[in-house]
Amino acid sequence: MGSSQWTVEKRSSFRSDSLLGDIENVPETGSLSIVVLGASGDLAKKKTFPALFHLYRRGFLPPNETHIFGYARTKISDDELRSRIRSYLVNDKEASPEQLDDVAKFLQLIKYVSGSYDSEDGFRLLDREISLHESLKNSVEGSSRRLFYLALPPSVYPSVCRMIKTCCMNKSDLGGWTRVVVEKPFGKDLQSAEELSAQIGELFEEPQIYRIDHYLGKELVQNMLVLRFANRFFLPLWNRDNIDNVQIVFREDFGTEGRGGYFDQYGIIRDIIQNHLLQCFCLVAMEKPISLKPEHIRDEKVKVLESVLPIKDDEVVLGQYEGYRDDPTVPDHSNTPTFATVVLRVHNERWEGVPFILKAGKALNSRKAEIRVQFKDVPGDIFKCKKQGRNEFVIRLQPSEAMYMKFTVKQPGLEMSTVQSELDLSYRQRYQNVTIPEAYERLILDTIRGDQQHFVRRDELKASWEIFTPLLHKIDEGKFESIPYKPGSRGPAEADELLEKAGYVQTHGYIWIPPTL
Repeated sequence: MGSSQWTVEKRSSFRSDSLLGDIENVPETGSLSIVVLGASGDLAKKKTFPALFHLYRRGFLPPNETHIFGYARTKISDDELRSRIRSYLVNDKEASPEQLDDVAKFLQLIKYVSGSYDSEDGFRLLDREISLHESLKNSVEGSSRRLFYLALPPSVYPSVCRMIKTCCMNKSDLGGWTRVVVEKPFGKDLQSAEELSAQIGELFEEPQIYRIDHYLGKELVQNMLVLRFANRFFLPLWNRDNIDNVQIVFREDFGTEGRGGYFDQYGIIRDIIQNHLLQCFCLVAMEKPISLKPEHIRDEKVKVLESVLPIKDDEVVLGQYEGYRDDPTVPDHSNTPTFATVVLRVHNERWEGVPFILKAGKALNSRKAEIRVQFKDVPGDIFKCKKQGRNEFVIRLQPSEAMYMKFTVKQPGLEMSTVQSELDLSYRQRYQNVTIPEAYERLILDTIRGDQQHFVRRDELKASWEIFTPLLHKIDEGKFESIPYKPGSRGPAEADELLEKAGYVQTHGYIWIPPTL
C-alpha cells in the first residue's frame, strides 16, 4: 500500500468513531517534525509518546509527512529509546497483529538526539537531523512544520526556548511554522510566572506558544460550552437566582508515591487547583463568547477570572495526610498541603453570592474528578422533601465519564412519597462504539492545527496567579497550617464544616451508581 493511500484509508476509517474533529482542518502543507524534549522522562514515556502513537494509528500523523525526534541529555541510541517507549504504547500479550505492526512502524518514525539543554551543539545537531528529514520528504524550504514539546521542568524552559530560537526555527514565509508546547507548572506564583512568560515571550510570539493543561482536553470538560450554550433549558437556570453553589472536586485515593520531594515544592493548590480546577471554573462561570473562535472564548475566561474577589482566610481549609512526611524526600517539618478546599466568589451580575468551592486532595477515600452544580431549594415545598437533598447537575470528568441530574420523583407504589433519582448520560453505556481520545491526543492535534482554544493565554495565566498568589505566600510563610487527616478519609472534618457554611447541602441516602451495559 502506498503512503498516500495509507493516509486516505486510515484517516477515513476513524471518521465514524473519532471525536477529534474534521480531518479537513488538518493543514496540508510541508513535512511535520515533532520534537519531544525530555524524551527519556516519565511524562514523555507515559503521556506524550502514547498520544502521538494513537494519533498515528488514527491517521492524523501520516508517515509520508511525519518524523518524531526525541531529545534529552541521556546518551542512548535510537533503538534504546524505542525500547523504553514500546511498553507504554501497547501490551504485547493482549495486542492484535495489526496493533503490533502499527507499533513497529510508528517506532521507526522516531529518532533520538542527545544533547544538553543550554548549549548550541546539541540543538545544532537536532536542527541538522530535522533538516535532513525535511529534505527527504521533499519539503520546500519555509513550508515545513516544527513542533517542540517541552516535557521538561520549567526551570529549563528559558534556555531551551533560547536554543530553539537560535538553532532550530523554521522559516514561516511559505506556510510553515514553529510552535512550542509548554507543560505546567507555569511558575510558582505571579512574579515567577510573569518572569517565565516574559522570557519566553521575548523569543516567540503568543500564537507560537501553547501552554498545555491536559484537563482542557478531557471529553467532559470540552463538552461544557456545548452544554451551557446549545441547550435552551440551561440558559435561564445558569445564574444566582437558581444555583446555590458549585463544587469542582478532584480526589485521589493514593498519596505522592515516590514523588514526595517534587510535590513538596508545589503542594496541592499549585499542582491541581490553580490550573486544572480553575480551568473548569472558567468554563462553568464564563459568559457566552460572541463566537467559537479561540480568542473570543479565551477573552471570556479572562473576564471571569478578573471578576474573582480576593480569597478570604476563613474560606480556606488545608490538610496533610498522616504519613506524608515519612517519605525520605519530604522535609520532616513540611507544612505543604496535600488537601485544600478554597471558596471563590465572583463579583458580577450572574454569580454575586454564589460560592464556587474548589476542592482537591490526595490519599482520600475515593478517586474522581467532577463538577457539581447544586440548585436552590424549591420555594413553598408542598412535598416536604427538602431533607432528601437538592436538585444537582453533576458532570463526572473521571473515571466513568458521565453527566447526570439528581431530582425528586414519586416513589413507585400506592403511597405519595418521594425519592431522589437521576437522569443519567453515562458515556460507556450510551456511546459503546465510540473511542474517547485521551486528553493529550486532542491537545497535540490542536497544536498541529494551530487551534489555541484549549490552551492558556498569557493574560489568563496572569489572572489565575493573581487569584492564588496571596494565599500561596501566606502558606509558604507558615501563616496557614495544614490540618492532619487520615489516609482513606474524606479529608479534614473542617473542610466539611466549610462546605456547610458555604451553603452546600449534602444528600443522605443517595449514591450514584454508574449503569452497567
